[in-house]
Amino acid sequence: MSLNASEIKVGDSYSELIVEDLTRTQIVQYAGASGDYNPVHSDEKFVTEVAGYPTVFAHGMLTMGMTGRMITNYVGDGRLTYYGVRFVNQVWPGDTLTARAEIAGIREEDGETLVDLTISTTNQDENFVLTGNATARTS
Repeated sequence: MSLNASEIKVGDSYSELIVEDLTRTQIVQYAGASGDYNPVHSDEKFVTEVAGYPTVFAHGMLTMGMTGRMITNYVGDGRLTYYGVRFVNQVWPGDTLTARAEIAGIREEDGETLVDLTISTTNQDENFVLTGNATARTS
């Protein structure tokens, strides 16, 4: 899929289920892939007794990465020119996440048509876990 400038308009949106029933194994695999071994993501005793959380939680960058895959599925590979997010809530084992991109603006810049997107990811309770913005070139 890629965005065709003549076929899109402000307000168009795309959403995708990016993970169903996130597992602790996926969180630990991400720790290994990223090199981020912060114990809040893997050590149950530390996270409950020292950090004060009810259980371990996912890396923000794991959520950002899964959300980013949704964006490139929408806009096409190699089209993303900007992607920035804010982590607004923890993502817990067992969460199911849905990511959404909405076209907030379409503009011309340096001879290219760019699409500005508002990005959000919510959990199964429809609570936001990530918000952000992205920009992509159209085809």
